[in-house]
Amino acid sequence: MTIKPSQLKQTQQNQDKNAINHYDVVIIGGAMVGSVLALGLEQLTKRHNKTLDIAIIEAFAPSSDHPGFDARAIALAHGSIQALTQLDIWQHISELGTAIKHIHISDRGHFGMTELDANSFNIASMGEVIELNPVGYKLFKELQKSSIDIICPAKLDKIEANDEFHHVKLDSGQVLTTKLIVAADGAQSSVRMQFNLPQEEIDFKQTALIANISLQKSHKNRAWERFTNSGPLALLPMSPSNGQQRLSMVWALDPDNAELMKQATKPVFLNSLQQAFGFRAGQFIDVGERYSYPLKLTYMPRPIHHRCLFVGNAAQTLHPIAGQGFNLGLRDIMGVLDVIEHALIENLPMGNVAMTHAYLKAREKDRMNTINRVEFLVRGFSNDLWPLTLGRNLGLRLLSWLPPLKAPIASKAMGFTTDTIL
Repeated sequence: MTIKPSQLKQTQQNQDKNAINHYDVVIIGGAMVGSVLALGLEQLTKRHNKTLDIAIIEAFAPSSDHPGFDARAIALAHGSIQALTQLDIWQHISELGTAIKHIHISDRGHFGMTELDANSFNIASMGEVIELNPVGYKLFKELQKSSIDIICPAKLDKIEANDEFHHVKLDSGQVLTTKLIVAADGAQSSVRMQFNLPQEEIDFKQTALIANISLQKSHKNRAWERFTNSGPLALLPMSPSNGQQRLSMVWALDPDNAELMKQATKPVFLNSLQQAFGFRAGQFIDVGERYSYPLKLTYMPRPIHHRCLFVGNAAQTLHPIAGQGFNLGLRDIMGVLDVIEHALIENLPMGNVAMTHAYLKAREKDRMNTINRVEFLVRGFSNDLWPLTLGRNLGLRLLSWLPPLKAPIASKAMGFTTDTIL
């Protein structure tokens, strides 16, 4: 399914292109992070009976070709489900979710193994897996019902900064002004490039191969993280399709092997995957279309600028080893909503220095802790040096032998910021 441009509530087609439209907040990027933020702002204004003029600028209408709403699936941590529920968004997409009730972690060819179980923490699930493509349609449907102006398809052309606002020029020629820009336009953020802001990058020299896998028996709501000598292999439970049980696969490989596996025939690919993973999930019987992308850690040391906040992949992109990408981005969203809520309550100017620095301070510890933790996992679990192999396998075994040690690990996996579950 594709939403045609004519079906969208497009302000640029209904207004004089020579007119300048004024907003309090303009969100650049309308994929998962941008859409959720926009809907969260709408809910915030309703709760406080305040008015904010909001626009969201997105280059693509939802379709199977949308780079942000493609065939991938992502894992929403338990804490992220709570946040989306608080924003009145989860109720609209919950039917698309598949619960993760068990997480199995193992090290291929070694003795390290442990398991996390939702029942052990008195919760229904550790999280949910959702497919981005159908979620995109759901979110855009809710945006259509809102008071938010959806400017789509449109791309950022130029930003001119002023003391009190930004001039935002689009590729259509339309010009907006806004007191605050929120950049949600991904790792290659055009907003960041406009301002020539620095971004740190670590190349893991791995490629993520992504596909949906059909299997012979039920996955029983179990997720697997299997560490191999080439990198992690993650399998997430998905809803059935055409009567077949499915898993969403993310397989980290060196670039050459990733390309070989991407181009391999189905029998060759499935056999290679089975050998790498084993038979804990049963037999793999089919694979959908395969996608790949290079694995890099990128992050902005300061995800703010004059009257501008950066969220999600525009602020940082993570290796998928721990499934924390969107979950961290959602915590960015909650940080933006917090500083805007404070401004609404106190009748403070939108987008001023105090607001941007409050966001920077609020997000600093969580961002850096998560980035450092993910980098540590990648370094520690993507090689066969015997001291690291021994250490990680002893660690996994200790988790199995001493269940109380699982609580801090599970709390991080489920999106909690403290080291306790209850």
